[in-house]
Amino acid sequence: MKKYWIIFLILPLLVACNRNNPTQRIVAPREYTTAYVGLHGHCYDSIPQAVVSLDLYSEGLVLDSTHRMQGSGYNLYFSDMFVDSLLEAGTYRQDTTGARLTYLPGRDYEGIPSGAYLLQVNEGQLTQIQLIDSGMVVVRDTLDGQTDIQCTLYYGRQRYDAHFQGALTIE
Repeated sequence: MKKYWIIFLILPLLVACNRNNPTQRIVAPREYTTAYVGLHGHCYDSIPQAVVSLDLYSEGLVLDSTHRMQGSGYNLYFSDMFVDSLLEAGTYRQDTTGARLTYLPGRDYEGIPSGAYLLQVNEGQLTQIQLIDSGMVVVRDTLDGQTDIQCTLYYGRQRYDAHFQGALTIE
């Protein structure tokens, strides 16, 4: 009988230890104030689409003249978005095929993030990286010549909505 009593006491602890802990939610802002688009051309031999990167910055985080992040805030980054030539209007879905209007999921390559990810920066120092597992990015051109970007992204079971509206800086 003592065996069963001990099992009933220890079982909840074992279950708690083995439970998959959900990814800690980053409390990032919804609105981004600055956007850069990097043009990388046709950089994959087996993929006919061109590649662009999309780099969104929240208020308080800026790039200095050497392209280093200064200040405190968040950086939402998409390293590989597959397009005809420029970031074009449309709905981008996350996948690994390199098809037009797709982007790569977040991956960790020996401690270096790639694909889609969210960075938290405090006083110019990286404090947290969150890889994006899935989602979509909707890019629209507005009537006044600006760009509207709506992101619905997921990491683990957490949903993150982000938005940018304004002029894109093309690099």
